[in-house]
Amino acid sequence: MPGDLTPAEFRAAMHRAADLLADYLERVGERPVLPPAAPGDLLRDLPKSPPERPEPLGRILDDFESLVLPRTTHWNHPGFLAYFAITGSAPGIVGESLAAGLNVNAMLWRTGPAATELEERACDWLRQLLGLPAEFSGHINDTASVSSFLALAAARERLGLEVRERGLAGRPEVPPLRVYASEHAHSSIDKALIALGLGLDSLVHVPADPSFRLDPGALQAAVGRDRAAGRRPMAVVATVGTTSTTSVDPVEAVVEIAAAEGLWLHVDAAYAGPAALCPEMRHHFAGWERADSIVVNPHKWLFVPVDCSLLLMRDEELLRRTFSLVPEYLRTTDGAARNLMDLGIQLGRRFRALKLWMVLRAFGAEGLRARIREHCRLARELASWIEAEPGFELAAPVPFSTVCFRWRSGGSPDEEDARNQSLLEEINAAGPFFLSHTRLRGRFVLRAAIGNLRTEETHIRALWQLARERAARLAG
Repeated sequence: MPGDLTPAEFRAAMHRAADLLADYLERVGERPVLPPAAPGDLLRDLPKSPPERPEPLGRILDDFESLVLPRTTHWNHPGFLAYFAITGSAPGIVGESLAAGLNVNAMLWRTGPAATELEERACDWLRQLLGLPAEFSGHINDTASVSSFLALAAARERLGLEVRERGLAGRPEVPPLRVYASEHAHSSIDKALIALGLGLDSLVHVPADPSFRLDPGALQAAVGRDRAAGRRPMAVVATVGTTSTTSVDPVEAVVEIAAAEGLWLHVDAAYAGPAALCPEMRHHFAGWERADSIVVNPHKWLFVPVDCSLLLMRDEELLRRTFSLVPEYLRTTDGAARNLMDLGIQLGRRFRALKLWMVLRAFGAEGLRARIREHCRLARELASWIEAEPGFELAAPVPFSTVCFRWRSGGSPDEEDARNQSLLEEINAAGPFFLSHTRLRGRFVLRAAIGNLRTEETHIRALWQLARERAARLAG
């Protein structure tokens, strides 16, 4: 009779997968971070047509090892420093595996009682660890892009324009809406406004100060100009830990402007939010407790496997009014039960809370703080070496664990940019490390984002040695 594989086949495959992953994590640092692959390599090795007859899982796992792994960029590598880390920690991987086995869709409390309530409790644990007040309630989305989109949708709903019922099209009585964010804010804010039907022209990129932080005076002036022109300011996004430099917008000043102007305040702390676990870093977050919404990604710096984004809302009922739509086939008699499908656009809800809950328990608050502090220490060490080295310079402050730097090779600004790009390519081609870049004040800048569980001081010293050697070689 057709059906699933036998328990014996499944057990054997899972045992092999467990061994494979344990071996992989133990020795991932021996691989090049970037695979020696060109576009289309894997496609050429894969059959163009699906199999007609069943294949044993053992053979499929063989192909995983021989075809997939060699073409994988290793985000779990200790030398992966290109983007904000998404370490797949051991407890998180176990939680992800168990969630896949349970295969829960927690759209309703009834379809996932444990998933729904564990998410509520795990999110509240994290809220407490972040030092936020109890009026915030949290739920989990896939990424900060979706969390920020939902928050800004709630901000639009709060305006009372009946957009939920009547939309925006063909309504001349609705003034152009405005959202404000630093020129260094994440592009997900731009995309959210595209999806919300407001358009890119509705986003005002507020200039930053010399430390790449949103300028409150420029924000106030922009709001004033828009009101005078008949536009309606809707929301402001303050970022704690911008993508390029991890700069910290002055949230305390921004929240005062938001309160005075009646603007929704959304705080994007997707990367840096976990640093608030450490009391000595709380000053970076001063004022965020007054926000309307906050996003923090446990899959960035809390070692939860991707994807796991926490959206904290001061008024969850407003989010429910924005999105709740219950067709007859989903109506239940569960009373006051919290149904996660009411809090966003998706009906399906994975059991993401399981891996977050397991990570919080397996590492504990002390363990998480120790790891975050070590990453920040390593960043300060690297920054000190750069500052002490003739011919190199820091390109931005280092409030957390990301270091932006440049090689001062001499020549015109464009020539220096070209040499810095060559240096980046040399470092990445060497194998042990993967860095990314940004542009600050128009100049090409290298980024080292430290946040992987497996990154140690020996790796950072090796990176710095490699950067100096390759710069010397390029200098001729």
